[in-house]
Amino acid sequence: MGIREIKKYPEKVLRGKTQPVCDFDADLQKLIDDMIETMYDAPGIGLAANQVGVSRQVTVIDISSREEKSSLIVLINPEIVSAQGEISSDEGCLSIPEYTTMVTRADRVKVKAFDREGKSFEIDAEGLLARALQHEIDHLNGVLLIDRIGRIKREFFRKRYSREHELSRK
Repeated sequence: MGIREIKKYPEKVLRGKTQPVCDFDADLQKLIDDMIETMYDAPGIGLAANQVGVSRQVTVIDISSREEKSSLIVLINPEIVSAQGEISSDEGCLSIPEYTTMVTRADRVKVKAFDREGKSFEIDAEGLLARALQHEIDHLNGVLLIDRIGRIKREFFRKRYSREHELSRK
C-alpha cells in the first residue's frame, strides 16, 4: 500500500466526470488500498479516486472517529437513487485545505454501488454518512463543495484563494 498525493483545487482532474469501473482486478484493489491509506493519513472521512489523480468511479468513506471501530465503506460506480429532506452544515474538503463552508444537502439518501469484489449493494444513510456519500459522489461527477454555495460566496472564495496562493508562490 502507499499514500498518494491528494490533488488540490484548481487541478483539472477534480473537474472531470470519472469513468465507470468495469474490471475488478489487481490494479483496482491496489488503488482502493492506497486510497484507504491516504484517507486515514490525511486525515479525512472520505476520498474519491480523482482526488488522487485517477479518473475512476471509486470512493472510500469512514465516518467513525479514530477511537471507534472502523466503519469503512468502499463504493464502486456509486449512484444516488433517492434523496429526502434538506440540511445545512459546515463542510470541508481534502482538496481545498483549510476551507470550510455551509453546504445544503439531502438529509437522507439511498445509494447503490458495487463493493471491491464487484458485488452490488445498497446503503440507506442519514446525517454525516449521507453528507459524506453526497460529497464523494459529487467529486466523481467533477463537482466540488464550492459549486454548492451561492455565486457571491463562491466569488469571494475564488478571490481569497487566488490571493492566498499568489502570496505562497512568492
